[in-house]
Amino acid sequence: MRNLFLFLFRFRGALVFGLLEIISLYLFITNNSYQRAAFFNSANKYAGVVLERRTQIADYFHLAEMNQQLAVENASLRQQLYPPDSVGREADSVALPPVRTDSLKRIRYQRPAARPDTILLGQQPIAARDPSYPLIPARVINNMLRNVDNYLTLNVGSANGVRPGLGVIAANGVVGRVKVVSEHYATVTSLLNSKTSVASKIKRDGTFGTIRWLGDDPTHAILDNVLRETRLVKGDTVVTSGYNAVFPEGVFIGTIDSFVKEPDKNFWTVRVKLGVNFANLTYVYVVTSQPKAERDTVEARAGVPREGAPRP
Repeated sequence: MRNLFLFLFRFRGALVFGLLEIISLYLFITNNSYQRAAFFNSANKYAGVVLERRTQIADYFHLAEMNQQLAVENASLRQQLYPPDSVGREADSVALPPVRTDSLKRIRYQRPAARPDTILLGQQPIAARDPSYPLIPARVINNMLRNVDNYLTLNVGSANGVRPGLGVIAANGVVGRVKVVSEHYATVTSLLNSKTSVASKIKRDGTFGTIRWLGDDPTHAILDNVLRETRLVKGDTVVTSGYNAVFPEGVFIGTIDSFVKEPDKNFWTVRVKLGVNFANLTYVYVVTSQPKAERDTVEARAGVPREGAPRP
């Protein structure tokens, strides 16, 4: 202990200088938007490389488990993409309008155009080639669960068309929103984040609310702003409302687990069991909403607050 004090006393000038340098850099970055953005972009890039290497090593030792999960998901997706030929068909004499007759006076019918391929994400059929909501598949290479404000890191970035503000969804529901992007990586603000809010509605009757996380249980969230006059049923499905154009309308979020009518409030306290298992999240999709940019511009001019912005 005496030697430690002697060491600190001997190099006190250098230690104080280093501490002041760190404080000055912190103040410089946090109080200048350009430097802050440059710092986070650079940090995101280098951290992404390290996390991807770590994930590759971990994946090597879990190949059997991952292959089994992928096989189950692929089977489900193939079933959605290629429904049986008999699904949704009617007799030709009813479903197909005649267009012309041949030389033998036999009527020929024109087949309707095939439906676009769809993928069921969060219990919502989304067209795989929908120009309004194209999907970018991504791999989760880092996932936080134990903090009040949790984030994920994806192995896609600006080179893949990802940009800040886009929504992220998984096969079982809403995951979060992209916050910072580098060329090949993206940091996502998880749904398990105190600053995240998602415009939602109860699917049964269309009652609107806002999903937010309280910071304790990673399997549950709270549905805010549901009036006490609303009739609630345990097990009701909660989906995205489509109000903010980040997520398509109707994407699954969770189911109502419990609700309490507190005497000093005008709203229900609704507890929702989330559809996504964040402890076992591997593959996700980034939703690159095309209408969002124009909509954000119009709403910004009108002074409309953005959904998901930090609450005061």
